[in-house]
Amino acid sequence: MKRMFLGLAIATLMITVLTTQAVFAQNLKLPAASSTQVLTQDLGISKITLTYSRPNVKGRTIFGGLEPYGQVWRTGANSATTLTFTGDVSIDGKAIPAGTYALFTIPNKNEWTIILNKGAKQWGAYEYNQNDDVLRFTVKPQQTKNKVETFTISFPEVSATEAKLNIAWENTSVTFPIQVNQDAEIMASIDQAMQGEKKPYLAAAQYYFNNNKDLDQALAWADEAVKANPELPYSYYWKAQIQLKKGDKEGAKATATLGKQAAEKAKSEEYIRLNNQVIEKAK
Repeated sequence: MKRMFLGLAIATLMITVLTTQAVFAQNLKLPAASSTQVLTQDLGISKITLTYSRPNVKGRTIFGGLEPYGQVWRTGANSATTLTFTGDVSIDGKAIPAGTYALFTIPNKNEWTIILNKGAKQWGAYEYNQNDDVLRFTVKPQQTKNKVETFTISFPEVSATEAKLNIAWENTSVTFPIQVNQDAEIMASIDQAMQGEKKPYLAAAQYYFNNNKDLDQALAWADEAVKANPELPYSYYWKAQIQLKKGDKEGAKATATLGKQAAEKAKSEEYIRLNNQVIEKAK
């Protein structure tokens, strides 16, 4: 009987200790050794979401030291770095379907291997399986002028069809492009929208202008945008831009002048300036 009571007492004590530790852990607030960053970047009509952790140099030698050459790296700290694409993309000439992928790398002094892998839900690269690779290619690293203390992945250059992803840490920088070809999808979307009750005249005209499409069609849509809202200075501005691109300087000047007047009435300093720029170009 005494042994039973002793056993119950020990069990109760252990439960109390574990419960106390759990409570302390729940209440404990400490900064992460490597902070987490989540970036969402538009690319055309889709998005890229990057999730990664950011360790610091802290006086250490990183590549060839803390991160050995020739070994698969999680490309950050903690969980594997991930890239999520809401639409299909192209990297190094290969089509990558929409989805979430782990971004692994193999650093070397004169060449890095970039890897996209299906195993996005893992800690570090301990469970990395090359059979799950969807893409492998190599890039040349560059030396940075200034030391990058905190590991950084960014999108320093973005257009409607390409986003450059840059990896930088210590004095090393690696960059590669992520591309999309969405023109057919966008054109189909414009055609469908033009069948609706509220037609996106100005947005469609802007896309045609920016992507060297049929400028006659773009001008016709810009005309409709001006007619629908003659008090809006930016409709005149875009119509004038299209006219200027078509080589109609007189028409562009006349339209931009009307745009400037509308901007003055609306007290829009931005479109006074922009319409003035078109007028200057049309001289």
